[in-house]
Amino acid sequence: MAEPDTQTAAPAAAPGGHLEPVQAAGAVLWRDTDRGREVALVHRPGRDDWTLPKGKPRSGEHLLAAAVREVREETGVHPVLGRRLPSQRYLRNGWPKQVEWWAATAASDSSRFTPDDEVDAVEWLPVAEARDRLTHDHDVRVLDDFQAGPARTVPLVLLRHAAAGDKAAWRGPDLLRPLDETGRAEALELAGVLGAFGPLRVVSSAAARCTETVTPYAVAHAVHIRTENAFTLGARHAAGDPYDSGAAREAFRELLEQRRPTLVCTHGELVADLMREAFERSGAPVPQQLSLVKGAFWVFHLDARDGSLAAAERHGRA
Repeated sequence: MAEPDTQTAAPAAAPGGHLEPVQAAGAVLWRDTDRGREVALVHRPGRDDWTLPKGKPRSGEHLLAAAVREVREETGVHPVLGRRLPSQRYLRNGWPKQVEWWAATAASDSSRFTPDDEVDAVEWLPVAEARDRLTHDHDVRVLDDFQAGPARTVPLVLLRHAAAGDKAAWRGPDLLRPLDETGRAEALELAGVLGAFGPLRVVSSAAARCTETVTPYAVAHAVHIRTENAFTLGARHAAGDPYDSGAAREAFRELLEQRRPTLVCTHGELVADLMREAFERSGAPVPQQLSLVKGAFWVFHLDARDGSLAAAERHGRA
């Protein structure tokens, strides 16, 4: 039987009058077997509890990268993140804790679990049995959230290119404007962060600042970058417009309908139209915030069975 969430008295507020929650990230690691669907639970000897794999990010570590690392360290399995699950917020020793959750599968059949002082056992259990084994109510809620939606999903990432300097100061053709020093650092970081979703085909605007944004990812994962004029600002479009929103939405719709793991890199001017396409085709409410800062991205998790939008998540500054 799971234990109720601890509701102890909160400590004094931090400067600013509120408590900043401790951040953590984890995943419901699942697999299908002859006896049905199973999920991985870990046993922590220090607390003598059974829980889902999770942990706190290191300093400066992206939550996606933290989720992958923590699951790998606690289970020995390298995960590929799938559908985003609802966050869980609760008190731990009187301090708020917020955990971001994903569904996840193993990147390969191999695993290398080594017991240690933090986690001394991993067990794969049928979902119903795992639910009974979990010690904490907040973990039970996560498992219920996982069960409430499709397990197998396909990611489509919509990324705005990284920083590319001052447009007004650039003297050459805008299509050739490169990333600046900040943008190059962002592109390198994105290569690791986006690796959380496994191998993605890459479709990019033909503009240099877009192809340069996804080049580190393409090199790291040995994939080809396909350029798409419909996603390119400044390509030749009808009536001399800088972009054709109808053509961009049609090209994006085709990618959504193909249900293949995909990374799309484009410009801020096209982001709102492409977001509307992703949400409206499934009848989902369109978010009020339709813009992305440079280097930020949305991930649309599509149900592998019918392509409907199972979940969506945004990463990057507001």
